[in-house]
Amino acid sequence: MIRYEFDYHDRRIIKPETVLECYRDWSSSPQLSKNNSRQTKVPSRWNNGTTGGRTGGQNLSHKQNPSILKSVFAAGTAKRTAEIMRRKAGLTPEENHPEEPVRRTAGMKGNLQAPNRPLSVEEWKNLKESVGSPDRFNVGMMVMLLKSGAELDIAKSLLSFVATETGTVSYQLLLQYLAICVNGNHDKEVFDVYSIMRESFPSLDTGAYNLLIKSFSRTSRWREAIGFLHDLKKVITPSPRIYGHVIAAAILNGDPITSWALYDELLAKGLSPQQETWSCLFEGTSASENEQQERLLGILLYMRNNQVYPQLSLASTIKTWFERIPRQKWRGTWSSSSPKGLCKSCGTELESIQLSAEEYQQLRSRVMTDIIQGRDVFKKTTPEELERFKEFVRTKPAFDVVVDGLNVANITNDQSKKSESLLAVVSELKLQGLTVLVLGRKHMLQPSRSWSRQNMNLIQQKAHCFFTDNISEDDPFLLYATLHSGNHCRFVSKDLMRDHKACLPDEATRRLFFKWQRGHQMVAYGRIAAGRRVRFQVRKKRTRERIWRYLYSMCLYVQSVPSCDTIVQTSGETWHIPYDDTEDRCSYEVPQKWLCLTRIP
Repeated sequence: MIRYEFDYHDRRIIKPETVLECYRDWSSSPQLSKNNSRQTKVPSRWNNGTTGGRTGGQNLSHKQNPSILKSVFAAGTAKRTAEIMRRKAGLTPEENHPEEPVRRTAGMKGNLQAPNRPLSVEEWKNLKESVGSPDRFNVGMMVMLLKSGAELDIAKSLLSFVATETGTVSYQLLLQYLAICVNGNHDKEVFDVYSIMRESFPSLDTGAYNLLIKSFSRTSRWREAIGFLHDLKKVITPSPRIYGHVIAAAILNGDPITSWALYDELLAKGLSPQQETWSCLFEGTSASENEQQERLLGILLYMRNNQVYPQLSLASTIKTWFERIPRQKWRGTWSSSSPKGLCKSCGTELESIQLSAEEYQQLRSRVMTDIIQGRDVFKKTTPEELERFKEFVRTKPAFDVVVDGLNVANITNDQSKKSESLLAVVSELKLQGLTVLVLGRKHMLQPSRSWSRQNMNLIQQKAHCFFTDNISEDDPFLLYATLHSGNHCRFVSKDLMRDHKACLPDEATRRLFFKWQRGHQMVAYGRIAAGRRVRFQVRKKRTRERIWRYLYSMCLYVQSVPSCDTIVQTSGETWHIPYDDTEDRCSYEVPQKWLCLTRIP
């Protein structure tokens, strides 16, 4: 059930707080069996005279109750959902990702494996004669040794065989051997190979420069890596990782001027630094110099402006750096945010997820221009239909919730329950006194197994409805109606809107759209189970109330909308840094953990 705070005198919405989540059948969770008879008080605003108010269940924590999902934007949710879907389909990890056959180098026949020990010249000769394409053997086998992580001595024995057999070594073969040396941290061997390549070949390619930079940067000859970087820049723009190798070498060898100069150059090229580079800068920069402190704080502001989340290892390095700043007593703690948007460690109120009036108008203007009226508008709808919808919205009151009807109906795989699923969600929204708009397509009005005439008539009685042509794309209509209704309006859709966000002209606007989306989107999950009851769950702080009603046969979950924006932020005396403690976070998900840094008076 969606929970709102109301002014009960005029039924005006003051602050929407929660996200609607419909998920799986309640009976699948052992904690939610009918044997649970513990009673809790039903909120008075839920008693409307038409339904019962019996409650059940225990006050379980999130970890104890695996059926309670985090927000669709919480880090790791996509991977967990995929695992749940695999289990429902009865697939094991092996069935879902069948083991690939052993890869063989092109041109080599049979199940040829890389040797596990150095071979003599005669042994290499016999092995070469046994393959289908001896002319490709040398480079192909070196590539195989590289991929298998073979010992250096094995690769060296192959190099000796080739030199003995042909009297020379090709550039490509030497390049693969160089990669083996670099990956295995055999830096002295890299020096020897570099000398050979410099004497034997007039120039080196970008692959060789990348390998040499990586190796030389971690040795006492790190300054030569700067020269390699300059040579590389004449041909291509080096990657952030390659820049990072040289930056780290300079800062860790006591040359902050060179390090920060290269860092500024990296940013000027529009590249995003690697987290390993930031970690080296925090580790190698003195905490006692004011200028260096400002540079490092600038990294945190970069993370804020670009919505970058440090990994746990980098967050730990940042915490250590703050705590060793002389004459400043900083205390770092690992924390999280409360439902009210407060840091649970220091109690500081974190920045709101809600957009300011200026931000909202800016986003509204860009969405109208670039998504709804973009250059591909005729691929999404017709000019006549778009004008008809605009006129429809202008003549209606401002909506509180806009529902993507087809998207919500498709939460069930049962074709006969689609209209019932949509009716369940719309009815619950209507019970809260909300003004609802349902967007659908015209085929939904044609009676069929999926679209019951009775259900569709009830939906049209409970909500304003607009049905687009069957070939039209309904997402632009949904965004238009939601943004046109005002900053209070939410929308219900499982679509993550990534394609539409990509239509926006710049990264700053796309970040603004994502912030608005996280504070306004409600996601429906669930399925119909005949004869079962609706379960409504309200989560407020650490208490939960389970309400059972005989409305529809759908299981509904309620998730709190985040009150705070998940972004690096500071008040001067505090820093709050959201950090990523997972390895499976998708790009559209945000971390749930925070590093709290507080300056002690």
